[in-house]
Amino acid sequence: MDIPTLHGNFLDEALPRMRQDGRFAGVALTGSIAAGDCDEYSDVDLVLAVDDAAYDAVMRERLALIGSWTSLVAGFTGEHVGEPRLIVTLVGPPLLHVDFKFVRASDFAERTADPEILWDRDGQLVEALVERPLAASEFDLQWIEYRFWVWVHYGATKLGRGELFETIGFLSHLRDTVLGPLAAHRRHHAEKLALQYLREVIEEVSEER
Repeated sequence: MDIPTLHGNFLDEALPRMRQDGRFAGVALTGSIAAGDCDEYSDVDLVLAVDDAAYDAVMRERLALIGSWTSLVAGFTGEHVGEPRLIVTLVGPPLLHVDFKFVRASDFAERTADPEILWDRDGQLVEALVERPLAASEFDLQWIEYRFWVWVHYGATKLGRGELFETIGFLSHLRDTVLGPLAAHRRHHAEKLALQYLREVIEEVSEER
């Protein structure tokens, strides 16, 4: 993987220390690094698979464990994003945002995107991904259409009342819930069409030869 030096140095330092704890089945990367579109400002998103029998004990020790793997500046649990298994941290210096998500090994295959496995103690993580392929999520345009204009009217009332911070919050919601997913869907659709066209061209060239 082509990742920034700071991020690579962190992984080079922390991963060997994680591997020394036999309670972990493996570690994987998600987020922008796994997707191949990270930059120097990206977070490091880690999923740490814990043997089921040791999970409760590891959950109680999470901050101490992270502090033994790297220089922990600050960290807190992820209830604010609906993910209490998550520890959001700053490590360093130099400062780097790293998210540590602790999951049971038996739950590792529950995912919204395929991770990049960094190490897999007994092949358990690879096997879990193979046995449970990633299901393609349905993008429901009608779900957006039902809600969009009601949301826009709501935002307009906030603007009309002069509640500018409420309006800014609404625009952020609209970006995350509607505009961002629509843009991603359009890009994915365009990529599929391009691949289809490329296959057709290759087939035509092959037939001519």
